[in-house]
Amino acid sequence: MHHYHDSVAPTVTIIVPALNEARNLEVMLPQLPDVHQIIVVDGHSVDDTVAVARSIRPGVEVITQTRKGKGNALVCGFERATGDIIVMFDADGSADPAEIPAFVAALVAGADVAKGSRFTSGGGSEDITYIRRTGNWWLNQLVNVLTGARYTDLCYGYNAFWSRILPSLELPSSRLVAEPGRMLWGDGFEIETVLNCRFVQNNLRITEVGSVEKLRIFGTSNLNAVSDGLRVLRTVLAERARPVRRAGVTNIEEDFAPLPQVQAVA
Repeated sequence: MHHYHDSVAPTVTIIVPALNEARNLEVMLPQLPDVHQIIVVDGHSVDDTVAVARSIRPGVEVITQTRKGKGNALVCGFERATGDIIVMFDADGSADPAEIPAFVAALVAGADVAKGSRFTSGGGSEDITYIRRTGNWWLNQLVNVLTGARYTDLCYGYNAFWSRILPSLELPSSRLVAEPGRMLWGDGFEIETVLNCRFVQNNLRITEVGSVEKLRIFGTSNLNAVSDGLRVLRTVLAERARPVRRAGVTNIEEDFAPLPQVQAVA
């Protein structure tokens, strides 16, 4: 647990996975606070994502992910991060940069993880449908029963945590090579649920931070309430069956071989 004296502020790294988000980055990047490090992880975009990131915010580090999927993009960013605190930030404009200080404050106050929630005090959403809200509630109840957690918003990816906890999360190294046509476990959109499960498995202190989800600025979301709900459920069950080795990773290639029961995960 970290306790910083008022005069010594922790350094912050913001990680922004981006796949064909040039138009959104033009709006979003200038709004990010001046922090120690901003990393845009490009997902092999076919638009001007890379050029826009470099021109709009010259101090930004732009890297290209090694495989495919949001999970791999985040891990590539995690491995490059040098800040004390890591903030996961979506490129589509749905997250509010003005909330970042609240996430940092929760960590400085003693939390290991600051978990964004649309359904706790100060939270809300301009974008959620009734079906997604209802599905999220049921998934929360189930996951909390299965894991002993007390999440109010499992399916929200605006999170921050101390970089020192990364080794305990045992995420698949960016240097691993996936078999053709397959993805490593943790490389896809399941990454957010994987992280939430592992935060609990590692007995980390989790503080929820009220967050307002905004409408995507440009483009359309790839989310589907039913298929994404099933994917989250499969992820939770797979993570529950996963052996936890708190001492560290012994055989990362074996540990992160693609799991047959989750091949449908995109």
